Amino acid sequence: MKRIPLALIVVRALFGALIFLFAILQVTAYRQLIVALMITGLLTDVFDGIIARRLKVSTQQLRRLDSGTDQFFWLCVIAATYILCPGFFKANEVKMYMLIGAEALTYMVSFAKFRKEVATHAIASKVWALTLLATLVQVVLSCDSGILFDICFYLGLVTRIEIVLILMIMKEWASDVPSIYHATQLRKGKPIKKHKLFNG
Repeated sequence: MKRIPLALIVVRALFGALIFLFAILQVTAYRQLIVALMITGLLTDVFDGIIARRLKVSTQQLRRLDSGTDQFFWLCVIAATYILCPGFFKANEVKMYMLIGAEALTYMVSFAKFRKEVATHAIASKVWALTLLATLVQVVLSCDSGILFDICFYLGLVTRIEIVLILMIMKEWASDVPSIYHATQLRKGKPIKKHKLFNG
């Protein structure tokens, strides 16, 4: 039972690799298969943390592995989407570079200050992940996205800025910091209350 969270993390990494492979090979019904793996992969991300906390195995090492796997999974999804719909990425090139730059900035700040990767798992970032999933599903199926992509873009920038501020506020590295408010509490040496499902 205690290995379930780790198994879900490994499965998510495998799904990422399969998504990329299906985009290259374009097997029968590849777009539908990719969407199914994207959605299932996100579900593994949701439940690995919940189960780990319930089983009391949510260690710092596991949370760091979870964050690293998240990055691998989303990179595979985005790479696969680019392979299928390069025109969409070309049309939104500037916004794409801005999002990539904002994401890279969070890691630069974290490594510069703590010598560790980002693992804040902020609640707003979880909302963005859902928006990102919906946007990429739309793009994979139709190679287009209108207002949903705009929402995803601006929400992505806002949540990346929040992560940078959280990192700057904290004196010591910590995982599962729900918001800027919670980072401020940690800086003051006060315990923070976390949501049982999302960060608790």
